[in-house]
Amino acid sequence: MFALRCCTVILIVLYGVVSAPAFTETKTVLFREDFTTLYNWEPFFFPRIENHTTYDTVTESTQSFLKAHSNASASALIYKKTFNVYDYPMVSWRWKVDNVYRGGNAKTKKGDDYPLRVYITFPFDRGKAGFLEKVKYTSARLVFGEYPPRSCLNYIWSNRHFKEDVLTSTYTDKSKLIPLKSGNELTGTWYREHINIIEDYHRAFGSNPPETARLAIMNDSDNTGESSVSYLDYIEVYRE
Repeated sequence: MFALRCCTVILIVLYGVVSAPAFTETKTVLFREDFTTLYNWEPFFFPRIENHTTYDTVTESTQSFLKAHSNASASALIYKKTFNVYDYPMVSWRWKVDNVYRGGNAKTKKGDDYPLRVYITFPFDRGKAGFLEKVKYTSARLVFGEYPPRSCLNYIWSNRHFKEDVLTSTYTDKSKLIPLKSGNELTGTWYREHINIIEDYHRAFGSNPPETARLAIMNDSDNTGESSVSYLDYIEVYRE
């Protein structure tokens, strides 16, 4: 599961103040996915994992959203297009999960499952890599069929609260986990998230991110052997 596993929350709350002038938020959206179809996404399957998570678009009334169902399974969706994080550093989405995993634990490989996670992956650039890094990534490509990400932020809905704001993946230090939601008490309710890629990458890795990034989504339960259903209403990349 090296490929994708290698793979600051900004909450803006506006309070009305009678004497204050009106404030209007302005933003420029690069793209927004409302999940009427999965045309813009491609599936990703991990070697040696036979059971795959299912991803379907669902429409209720006039609202469409993504429904992900895992059952001792793992697979992901990857957005087909890349984007420049310095031109568009903000990402927002709305998500919901029906349950968390009893055996989940971001600090162990056996517990490294989440009912929903949103990835920001940074592709490997062979032209900028050193000799040893080229050898390592070429070997990984032979196994997985493509280069693993150079680094990765993944925003998780975990089953428990961690005192750390950023966790390092138990599989590789190239992947950092940022818990945004945790616990069963929040299940069954929609929540909006707003993140700044540049700020979070610097907080996670101590450096500025590479220029090019890509989105991915996953609901996985192959390690815990459990089952969950989760939802994503929309996801958008933008700048303010």
